[in-house]
Amino acid sequence: MAVLGEQVRVDRKLNVNVNWIMEEMGVGQSFDVIRRDLEIAGRKATMFYVNGLVKDDVTTFILTSLAHLKPRDLTLGFFKELYNKHISYIQVEEEDDLHQTVDKIVCGQIALLIDGFDRAITIDVRKYPGRLPEESDLERVVRGSRDNFVETVLINANLLRRRIKDPKLCLELLQVGSRSKTDVVVAYLKDVANPALVDRVKEKIKAIKMDGLPMAEKSLEEFIGTSSFWNPFPVVRYTERPDVAATHLLEGHVIVMVDISPSVMILPATLFHHLQHAEEFRQLPLVGTFLRLVRLIGVFLSVFLAPVWLLLVLDPRLLPPSLSWSGPKKMGAIPLMWQFIFAELGIDLMRMAAIHTPTALATALRLIAAVLIGEIAVAVGFFNPEVILYMAISAVGIFATPSYELGLANTLVRIALLLGVGWGRLPGFLMVMAMVLMLLLGTKSFGLPYLWPLIPFDASALKDLFLRPPVPLQKLRPRVLHPRIWIASLIPSRPGNL
Repeated sequence: MAVLGEQVRVDRKLNVNVNWIMEEMGVGQSFDVIRRDLEIAGRKATMFYVNGLVKDDVTTFILTSLAHLKPRDLTLGFFKELYNKHISYIQVEEEDDLHQTVDKIVCGQIALLIDGFDRAITIDVRKYPGRLPEESDLERVVRGSRDNFVETVLINANLLRRRIKDPKLCLELLQVGSRSKTDVVVAYLKDVANPALVDRVKEKIKAIKMDGLPMAEKSLEEFIGTSSFWNPFPVVRYTERPDVAATHLLEGHVIVMVDISPSVMILPATLFHHLQHAEEFRQLPLVGTFLRLVRLIGVFLSVFLAPVWLLLVLDPRLLPPSLSWSGPKKMGAIPLMWQFIFAELGIDLMRMAAIHTPTALATALRLIAAVLIGEIAVAVGFFNPEVILYMAISAVGIFATPSYELGLANTLVRIALLLGVGWGRLPGFLMVMAMVLMLLLGTKSFGLPYLWPLIPFDASALKDLFLRPPVPLQKLRPRVLHPRIWIASLIPSRPGNL
């Protein structure tokens, strides 16, 4: 058997190839790796595949067609005629490296080796276990499509193709992980996306050296993202909606899809990308603007309401006379700052418990949270009613944030502001705000400033953050992405910026 570098060439002797593959894949030890010996037109052959990852009906059809071949049927050239004429399937390839052959077997393909030939035939009959497209729990809309992304990357690619029937839509397949060999797809419009951005994303993915990506897109984000350990703000946006992903592709963004994950990454992404939701574009412009403003107000209150109220209570000199009624009439047994911290931890604990609670017990959990914890804690004097009220408003604002990752980051900012106010009053509040602002100013998502279009200032784009413009008026792609074609009217349609 010839060995060239890391390659192991397919040998002409069938038993040499079979013994190598059996040793490499542990045939006989792993119950799902199947070896099938057969005879094709008088020649010995062996087939390898992983049980459960291949389509049974297609495999049976191929075996049936090969079993009826006679030596006289392959007169011009055995291997060439078999490959081109008698394997009645579309996705068939030749392979001369046994390492690559084994990689394709574990990915769900069939490998066929024939005695006397130094090439293997691989047949892509993969059938991954998965579910059909259904509505996402994180990005629900009142009206709109319900066919969201799933855990199979091929289905996700088809969902994009269905929305962008353009030959310029490029879906490049990469593999990450020396053991997991996870499929990663980089999607972009070749005549729209900035080539430098596309190359940068692909280079970062190709540079990953790791056994595998068991956590799929989240593991990949930590490799290709630009955030540090101390930066909680997400530099990529996740979506499970094909329409949102397609809209960003038309703008010039790059989409990264990871097999076994229904969430795709949108690159680059600013802070304000995480504050937009598809529901705003499923309604009329005025209604969409109203929904957007309500959402922005809710996110703002979720971060600043509790810290500002605590600051005004702890430093009454800052409290305007017209708001003198807002302070607590009676202090609780626990200092105010720690009341907020304990309430924050309680809300986060309940959120985690709700994820792991069986559906049949969810109602009981809500009763425990609302009655036994909230009301009794106030009744016995541990907490002030205002603390519970303002933390409840903050929690609603966090849940109203379209991006789950941004909601968690805002939670940490709120806790930092509460601690700063509790220990330093106004100077502590200003110091934490300055630190957060410096963090945001120093954050970039693949070269894009995180606070754009506020910093650097772009009046037109900033206006669109607050007012949902009508779709026919959106003629330009964001210049900050440096698209090849920045006039959107050059393409048939132009969905709004989501």
